[in-house]
Amino acid sequence: MPYAAASVADLVAHLSGIAHIDGEALVVDDAARFRSEAAADLAWTAAFATDDATAEAARWLIWEGAQALGVHSASIQDLYMARSRGEISGFTVPAMNLRAQTFDMARTIYGTALKADVGALILEIARSEQTYTFQRPMDFAASVYAGAIAAGWVGPVFVQGDHYQFNAKKYATDPEAMTEEIRRACRLAIDAGYRNIDIDSSTLVDLSKPNLDEEQKENYTRAAELTALIRSLETDGVTVSVGGEIGEVGKTNSTVEDLKAYLDGYEALLGKLAPGSKGLSKVSVQTGTSHGGVPLPGGGVAEVKLDFDVLAKLGEFARSRGLAGAVQHGASTLPDALFHRFPEVETAEIHLATGFQNALYEHPAFPAELMEEIYDWVRVNAADERKADQTEDQFLYTSRKKAIGPFKRQLWDLATRDEILASQGEKVAYLFTQLRVNGSLEMVNRYVKPVAVSRPIPEALKAAG
Repeated sequence: MPYAAASVADLVAHLSGIAHIDGEALVVDDAARFRSEAAADLAWTAAFATDDATAEAARWLIWEGAQALGVHSASIQDLYMARSRGEISGFTVPAMNLRAQTFDMARTIYGTALKADVGALILEIARSEQTYTFQRPMDFAASVYAGAIAAGWVGPVFVQGDHYQFNAKKYATDPEAMTEEIRRACRLAIDAGYRNIDIDSSTLVDLSKPNLDEEQKENYTRAAELTALIRSLETDGVTVSVGGEIGEVGKTNSTVEDLKAYLDGYEALLGKLAPGSKGLSKVSVQTGTSHGGVPLPGGGVAEVKLDFDVLAKLGEFARSRGLAGAVQHGASTLPDALFHRFPEVETAEIHLATGFQNALYEHPAFPAELMEEIYDWVRVNAADERKADQTEDQFLYTSRKKAIGPFKRQLWDLATRDEILASQGEKVAYLFTQLRVNGSLEMVNRYVKPVAVSRPIPEALKAAG
């Protein structure tokens, strides 16, 4: 297993011959060993160090090592703007939520991407996932960068904050406090190197209002305010890709009229709040899916009736308004035979989360005793989430994600993880092919120009170095 350093001094000593500190800069002495050895050790140290100074040092070393080795956090904005202009088309960008085994999953995904020259891919985590997977933005970002380094990746890395979502009940009680939560989340994400953020204020849509503008008003108002904030936080010359959302996933299907009302209100308000600022690059819509799928009483997941015609019409209208198109959420549990349809209707992006979690938990190589331990934990610690009409199978399916954080170390240290990751890699390769992003690296490099950014060295690391 990779090595988790016990202290900053231990970490510096462990990197001897691979990298060293020169003043306030990191010097990589052996790039091959940094990729094959140090990246994993730094990821484990960042995730599991018992003191904050050591974890902070590991995160800094990952970031600076990434800059030295050509792994740069980037915004997908310019690629999406090229799509809005009609210069590129015919593909759908997969945005993959990494809940568990984040370093190894990132390494597997980028390793798979290298084999097929795939550049159009996003790795993301939702705000809700951060909590139950024990991954703050700086933790998630470090694991992703380290995984990309270990895979041998060179090029832009699109890290995305997914579903920076308003809690409607909290908002009704205290709108300012709820909005400040999202503002803080945006600041933390950008500090961690995220250059892609999806603002989800669709939960604030009120269908009881007398017209479409009033229905969408809270939604577009908060989205515009947060876009203006994000624009004020851009300090490296990179325009953060900001996504909006008009239909809460699992609710009523979106319409072109909904989208028009949202964009009209959003663009007018953003023009007042931040004149000349760039707006949204994409918009998420509801077409019939739900997050995680709908578990059946006896096991399995219900078939989803996804309306591709709605998706096509919304995407076409979005592009007419200067966006890359529509984004589909809740797609990972769809039948494999449907994925080729997304690029056919010019879907800009799809989000894939629960399917990878299921592939981990349900893999034949996943230890049965650990699965039962996880289920025992869920029965006790997630009991309050159980709905009265749920069977045991349904409850465990919907709630087992909550065990990912508490069992994080066990999941990262699985003796059978290579076998499981091989299967994940096969699924990723299949998705790349179906979504037509094979060979997209040249296209990404043509439009996306990452910026190398060096960070101040932590004091404890400076002293030890």
